[in-house]
Amino acid sequence: MERFPSEGRRPRRFPVDADGERLAAVALAPDAPNGLTAVALHGAGDSDTRRLLPLLGDLAARGCRALALDFSGHGASSGRLADLSLERRLRQAAALIDRHADGEELVLVGFSMSGQTVADLTARYGPRVRAVGLCAPAVYAREAWPVPFGAGFTGIIRRPGSWRDSAALTALEGFGGRSVLAVPGRDEVIPAEVTAAVGRALAARSDHRRLELPDAVHRLGRWFGEHPVPRRRFVAVLLDGVAHPA
Repeated sequence: MERFPSEGRRPRRFPVDADGERLAAVALAPDAPNGLTAVALHGAGDSDTRRLLPLLGDLAARGCRALALDFSGHGASSGRLADLSLERRLRQAAALIDRHADGEELVLVGFSMSGQTVADLTARYGPRVRAVGLCAPAVYAREAWPVPFGAGFTGIIRRPGSWRDSAALTALEGFGGRSVLAVPGRDEVIPAEVTAAVGRALAARSDHRRLELPDAVHRLGRWFGEHPVPRRRFVAVLLDGVAHPA
């Protein structure tokens, strides 16, 4: 695979044809590879890869090949947001990994809705996943997983406590690598009990760290872009003791 230096260079943009869509993806390759591929996944709403570029740069600076994509209906990708689902998010992220991670060990970072997607990928790739970073993560009911966002998804997730049977919690309980849970001081989207449940799941087997960000808000992808010091701290904690020379 073609590699590109991370410092002072623009990221490489390329399409991924998968799941019936043309997805816009981005890659940053390191000057000194550490043998890991880091995949950062944006949240819902108007999120896309643009706000994750500073994080990708920090991951590449620490030796990771860094990848991200716009899920369908987001950014420069094809498709309608109403037709997207958690199941399709998994398929789309897995297509990026299968075609562009070269079988390397993985570092997975997910923001908000992509907390569920990272958990799904952790279950899919098993021991290939060395580290997981979850930033104000959401998890969802099993019933909601296959439902398109425009076809009943919102009604399911608004039921009180529907998230408690999430397959994401089971997957995270079984994860044995390094994990970091980034928690904003003010999260107007994710209930505290969801964050607590994710933390307990990660602490079950993984080498777990909780990173408190008192001045941050829910949209940590955007906030990290504006706050390089805590962003680099997050990357350092995530990769500490995980990376190794290629």
